[in-house]
Amino acid sequence: MVSVIIPTLNEEARVAEVVKFCFKSPLVREVIVIDDGSTDRTVENAEKEGAKVFYSSMLGKGASMYDGLWRAQEDCVLYLDGDIFNFAEDLVELMVEPLLSNKCDFTKGKFQRQAGRVTILTALPLIKTFFPELAHISQPLGGIVAARKDLLKNIKFEPDYGVDIGLLIDVGQLGARIQEVDIGSLDHDHQTLERLGDMSMQVTRAILERASRYRKMDVLHIKDSFEIQRVHQLQGETILAKIDPKKKLALFDMDGTLLEGRYIERLARYANRQDELARLIDSPNMDAIERTRAIAKILAGLPKAVFEKIAMIAPLAPMAQEVIVELKKRGFTIGIITDSYFVASEIVRKRVFADFSIAHLLNFRKGLFTGEMELSPLMRISHGCQDHTFCKVNFLEHLKEMFSSSHFSNIHFVGDGLNDVCLLKASNSSVAINPKHHLVSHSAQHQISHLEELLGLWK
Repeated sequence: MVSVIIPTLNEEARVAEVVKFCFKSPLVREVIVIDDGSTDRTVENAEKEGAKVFYSSMLGKGASMYDGLWRAQEDCVLYLDGDIFNFAEDLVELMVEPLLSNKCDFTKGKFQRQAGRVTILTALPLIKTFFPELAHISQPLGGIVAARKDLLKNIKFEPDYGVDIGLLIDVGQLGARIQEVDIGSLDHDHQTLERLGDMSMQVTRAILERASRYRKMDVLHIKDSFEIQRVHQLQGETILAKIDPKKKLALFDMDGTLLEGRYIERLARYANRQDELARLIDSPNMDAIERTRAIAKILAGLPKAVFEKIAMIAPLAPMAQEVIVELKKRGFTIGIITDSYFVASEIVRKRVFADFSIAHLLNFRKGLFTGEMELSPLMRISHGCQDHTFCKVNFLEHLKEMFSSSHFSNIHFVGDGLNDVCLLKASNSSVAINPKHHLVSHSAQHQISHLEELLGLWK
């Protein structure tokens, strides 16, 4: 029997139809929907048709697929998209029966439609170059796949759109028997050119990293180039472009607000460098920027994977995901602004479904932290905070310049520490959560103990 897994994000138009279709097959025991923080009625519509619905642990299709794998009760799993229509009536049987009859280990659906632009221009040329044994797969990026759980549990799922090509390459390298299954005519909603550009970059990364992993090529220099892309992401124009001045903007501190405790302390404990960190944090005469750079230096040599792992396993504050989703439903744009590191804030952003994050950038070379960092340009401006060279409140000045306005009237902010005071004072609606100092309490308009209390304050 089969567990069907459907990753979703704002698929209210068709998700109910997809769930209902799945339950028509006698082979389907359960339908699991893993949602990436939908702000429409995706969750309600899926539950109404009998699906089991869970929030994803992290924003991104691949993360949702991986979460669904561990939720599934059956030995065989089938992945479907939440926006497909024009199903073949026997789609489930076509995809699953080769597995149940032990004819193959992994099935990949192909349908009667010309291959997409990302497939033709990106995936197929790279596959032919590095993995020619898979060149016969006509639609390598197709998201309709089926396999047994014990096979997929041995594979690393890419968190984003690289997941489909990543699974195909990995199961092939494990020696699994792959069968492409013709499932007839099938249509998806069309993607925007911007979304196709993101997909192309993610697919490229997934293929090239696997080419390196399986000794098809040495791409350490390519990994360094991905870090340059992070620098671009951090630049002001990219983040500011995500903000609509007509919408309400909710900013969140990370440590002690969206995360329980401090990320840097968890990282130092993991790396056994907590004594060095304690000496720096407890140094009262050290300039804040000097301290930030000194803390970074004690972490030199740590693999990027460690920074990412701690950001993934650090416990979220209770109700963090639910509060962010509800605020987005109310029309808020959600941002994280933190004195921590971008490599961590971007992971936390995806875990809580926020729209962007602002943080300091660490420099990595060949996957290791060099000890050098770049302070966020959005926290510095010549006519900004009078008390600090780098300050979170300076982000508001960048907003005013971007939108040619002397008053950006929809700023909401919640924080807990002394480094949040300036922004708390400047925000239109400011909230201190479990404040660490009396100055934090006095700087905010409201004080709360739990994130869910925000929903009563921010309408």
